[in-house]
Amino acid sequence: MELELFSGAFFSALLAIILIDLVLAGDNALIIGLVARNLPKESQKKVIFWGTFGAIAIRALMAILVVYILAVPGFMLAGGLALVWIARKLLTPQENAEENHLVKAPVASFAAAVRTIIIADAVMGIDNVLAIGGASHGSILLILIGLAISVPIIVWGSQLVIKLVDRYPSVILVGGAVLCWTAYGMITREPMLVTWFEAHPAAKLILAVLAFSIALAPWYAERLSEQMKPLTVLLPAILIWMLGFEVAASVWKVQADYLTATTQGEYLMEGLRWIGWLPLAALFLWVRERLVLRTARLARSAQ
Repeated sequence: MELELFSGAFFSALLAIILIDLVLAGDNALIIGLVARNLPKESQKKVIFWGTFGAIAIRALMAILVVYILAVPGFMLAGGLALVWIARKLLTPQENAEENHLVKAPVASFAAAVRTIIIADAVMGIDNVLAIGGASHGSILLILIGLAISVPIIVWGSQLVIKLVDRYPSVILVGGAVLCWTAYGMITREPMLVTWFEAHPAAKLILAVLAFSIALAPWYAERLSEQMKPLTVLLPAILIWMLGFEVAASVWKVQADYLTATTQGEYLMEGLRWIGWLPLAALFLWVRERLVLRTARLARSAQ
């Protein structure tokens, strides 16, 4: 349906697109700013330019191919996993980082920064394209206007993010949280998994905590005591263990949902689900302690 130019419906749709851009294009600006923040000042503007160019080019391409992209099995799942990886990369601290900084990521090369931005834009842009496509009611002109409005928002927003991160390093956590939440939303909207998640509502909570645990692990590992650092491995591992039992219940057609078991096999699975990870966790802690002691002995002998 092509809207009449400069009609009330046209301006109403345009206002909706502007609001969508302010919300969703802000995500792209946040990622571009976070990735560019550790580059030399003279390279930051180039990264912002090429990152913005890439974001707009990808959205234009997606606007044409969105129907085909969404039909690719596993696209939303793969995109969600990619965002978790990017969030973890953004929050990975630099060696010997200053203690006063929340996270100081490794200095990236220009090519690596642009590559990370393009990947994030390609994954996150799908929501923007779908939202603008719906608000435009099929109007090509409104879609083009929506893409054009994105440009100043991303450029200005990226520059603002760099300034904020320099002054308030905790802004990086906001970026990681945005990526994790987007990743969670993409995975749960994967067409191949929608029905399964509806049948296993507990899995959604586990997945959400798992995404945040994996992505934020580099951040909280820097702030935990040596005795507590194993949590960076144990917490995601336990969540994967729990999620695995949800999957197993579907494959084997058994009940493994809290205290609703009825058969002997279901009771066994229930027991394994809740306490089976304990000996594995104990083994991990024992092996880790042995490795730490061995490393300490080798360091003393080398002196």
